[in-house]
Amino acid sequence: MIIHHAAIKCHFVPFFVLSVLAEYLSLTPESLKVFPNSACQCLQLQWNVHGIPYHQELKMVFQMEISRIRPSNVIWVGNYSTTVKRDQVLHWRWESELPLECATHFARIQSMVDDDKFPKLSIWSNWSSWEEVHVQDYPGPSTLLVFPKNKLVEEGSGITICYISGINHNNITCYLHNELIHGEQLDPKASAFKLNNVSFFKRSGTNFFCKVNQTDIQNGTTFFVSKVLEEPKNFSCETQDFETLKCTWYPGVDTGLDWNIQHSQSYTLFESFSGKKQSCKHKDSCDWKITQDSQEMYNFTLTAANNLRKRSVNIIFNLSHRVHPMAPHSVHFENRGATTVLMSWKVHVLGNYLTLQCQVELEGNGKVIQHRVDMKVNGEHLFGELVPDTQYVARIRCANAKHFWKWSEWTVENFTTPEAAPSEAPDVWRIVKSEKGSHIVSLFWKPLSKFHANGKILFYNVVVENLDKPSTSELYPIPAATRDANLTLDLCSYQIHITANNSVGTSPASVIVISGDSGNKEVEEEKINSRENGFFMSWKPLSGDVIGYVVDWCEHRQDLFCNLQWKKLGPNTTSTLISSDTFRPGVRYNFRIHGISTKNIAYLLENKTGYFQELAPLDSPQVNITNLTSRSFAMTWKDYATESQPGFIQGYHVYLKARNRQCHPGFEKEVLSDDLIRCKFDIDDPRKKTFIMENLQPESSYEFFVTSYTGVGEGPNGTFTKVTTSDEPYHKLIRIILPMILFVSLIIVACYWKSEWVKEKCYPDIPDPYKSSILSLIKSKENPHLTIMNVKDCIPDAIEVINKPEGTKPQLLETRKPVIESALIEPVYLYLLQEEKKSSHPGPCICFENLTYNQSASDSGSCGHVPVLPEDSPCQLGLLTSPDNLLKTLEKNYMNSLGEIPAEETNLNYVSQLASPMTGDKDSLPTNPPVPAHCSEYKMQMANSSHSSTTL
Repeated sequence: MIIHHAAIKCHFVPFFVLSVLAEYLSLTPESLKVFPNSACQCLQLQWNVHGIPYHQELKMVFQMEISRIRPSNVIWVGNYSTTVKRDQVLHWRWESELPLECATHFARIQSMVDDDKFPKLSIWSNWSSWEEVHVQDYPGPSTLLVFPKNKLVEEGSGITICYISGINHNNITCYLHNELIHGEQLDPKASAFKLNNVSFFKRSGTNFFCKVNQTDIQNGTTFFVSKVLEEPKNFSCETQDFETLKCTWYPGVDTGLDWNIQHSQSYTLFESFSGKKQSCKHKDSCDWKITQDSQEMYNFTLTAANNLRKRSVNIIFNLSHRVHPMAPHSVHFENRGATTVLMSWKVHVLGNYLTLQCQVELEGNGKVIQHRVDMKVNGEHLFGELVPDTQYVARIRCANAKHFWKWSEWTVENFTTPEAAPSEAPDVWRIVKSEKGSHIVSLFWKPLSKFHANGKILFYNVVVENLDKPSTSELYPIPAATRDANLTLDLCSYQIHITANNSVGTSPASVIVISGDSGNKEVEEEKINSRENGFFMSWKPLSGDVIGYVVDWCEHRQDLFCNLQWKKLGPNTTSTLISSDTFRPGVRYNFRIHGISTKNIAYLLENKTGYFQELAPLDSPQVNITNLTSRSFAMTWKDYATESQPGFIQGYHVYLKARNRQCHPGFEKEVLSDDLIRCKFDIDDPRKKTFIMENLQPESSYEFFVTSYTGVGEGPNGTFTKVTTSDEPYHKLIRIILPMILFVSLIIVACYWKSEWVKEKCYPDIPDPYKSSILSLIKSKENPHLTIMNVKDCIPDAIEVINKPEGTKPQLLETRKPVIESALIEPVYLYLLQEEKKSSHPGPCICFENLTYNQSASDSGSCGHVPVLPEDSPCQLGLLTSPDNLLKTLEKNYMNSLGEIPAEETNLNYVSQLASPMTGDKDSLPTNPPVPAHCSEYKMQMANSSHSSTTL
């Protein structure tokens, strides 16, 4: 609530003076009336003042008070000053922030004379009575009303919205943009919502509504926020023909709204010198008709207005200073040769007194040339030093020469100069190869630039002249689209002329001389490094006089399809930077430097090779495994092409998967991101394409991978190759020999088992008497090494009694025969004799025969210590009746014979087949043995005598 208080002046006035003037100066406002206006939410006050003398005007000040809801609630106080006549009806308007429908308003007024003619009467009159204004009746208990309706405000300002209702405020909620908003309660039936600094939402307005909770009762309003009207910018006026002034400006933002609430701002043009006013049809321009009254000065005011405000701008100018000529026309070109053109044009008439300056621009051949020309109606300009057969663009514009305001629009025209003969010889180079007694010459030339061609090249002429035969020459016309030619020449020297031809004439000739030795020699290739913008190279100058140098280059090893490039240099140049847009990363280029002698013969000086930008290798070597042994193997990649890689191969990396996280000697350990370990060996010689892995374990698997590397990095990661070493040679022999030994052993065991089986079946073993149980029964005190066998404990396997002639016995013992013969002819008999010292009669004898073990006995030629029996002595043994008697007899005779043999000569190696019964039962012997004959023999199964025969 804003209250403005007027200053109150108090003066001392004599009482009698006041009494005299009281009758005439009773100036209290009367007939106060207040009229509400809901459209503008304002109160219109109307009143008059009586008591002013007739034909008298007084300056007065009126003070108004506005109250709301009740008279004592004054919300606004203000003053209004004016000149008042007698009985004049006065009007004043007060605009309310709160819609008038939501509250009762009261107004009253008082006045005071504020006239210098009556300074002592400046006292306030009495207040008029309060005038009450009630716009809207209070609604019923089920009614809800929202105000104002369709309110228009400017962006950034404020608005107050209110509602009145007979419903309790606690049951009413209000929303702005569908968002809950809270207001201020004015009285039990009204609430207000004050919105400050509102912003533009949309052209169709902003919605505000209230509703009664849990009912369908609701009401709302739409208020409109207008963009702020802007002041017109860049306001100016100009003329092109002295008939019309065209004024233009920038209107700024459009303030128009929907629903015809507010149209777009309107513009009005007012000229103060003539007093004319004109509404503009367009929002950014307006045409003003120039009258023929020779008015030179103009003062324009441009006013923009909408429903809320107005904005104005002003300019003042002289008409002749605002001339904007129209573009020139009727432009014409006249050729004055291949390099000269005359240009002419016209302009629109602006009066004889106005001089124009024109700017002429000529663009062509990459250049722009400007000229200034002063003129009134017609103008022309001569262009010289033009390039033949070249298209030019000519532009021209004009402006007021004395009072420059603006250039006219450009007038643009094209023209082309006529052709001329080519002015420069073609840039030619060659490649010479010697082959089978001839020279293969490949000629290359660059197309002439447009500046030097002076027209369209139709063809090239190649003239070949034999220097050894000057009268001999050949002409080869080459189409214009071709940039090379191949010639096959013999080993003579030739001079070649190349010229370019167009429709007008022929260019100067390029001359190349091919000597008989071709000028090429073997030159060692040198590596060079590139720079950021190309290859820098230098060389030693050619001895002798030279007319220049040529550096040519091509992609490596692509001579057949090579896009040969070259650069010609002066005779004093020994270094240059070769740069080209065609250089690509990862491509190797070969450079050759030639010196050109005064006879136009080229000599190769140096060979260089390099990469514009090295890259990592594209692929890794394909490795072959050779010489695989148990302890080593060799890796080779001899087919790996290093020259085709996108960089100089500096070496190779051999990667081996680690075994037990350990690396071989010479390998470097690398830990990968996944905590895996691999071993790396660096081969820094790119020519070495073999690597031998040594100190390996037999029958072990190794995984390796070989990659090349350049100065940039390694080649792509590949798959590890698995190699398994072979076994040791003696292991292989063991695998072969062990089965053979086992097999042979099995055969031997089988054969031995078979022979034992045969021996057991056919030739049973004779037990060793020393090991026999019989000897345990015999006790010898003379020789403790002798084992005495009890004959009773021996059980013979078989006893065969053979009757032999008496006369044969001495012969057997005395006759010497070879071992084999005696073994085959006669069996060897070992006689067991029953010796009785005191008896001279022969007793019975038993002979043991063994055909296998009788060699020593046979060789000795005798029966050892066996006594030769007399022919007449009968052999009698007490075994004829029973085995027991036989055993007793044998035991007795054996013991007697032991007594006769010296101890040192006894060496009994006789293995008897007699064995004691397993059960020790002597009764198991046959009770009825066969009865021996006169002389009985026992076949001996095994006998081994080391020194002499032993007699039992």
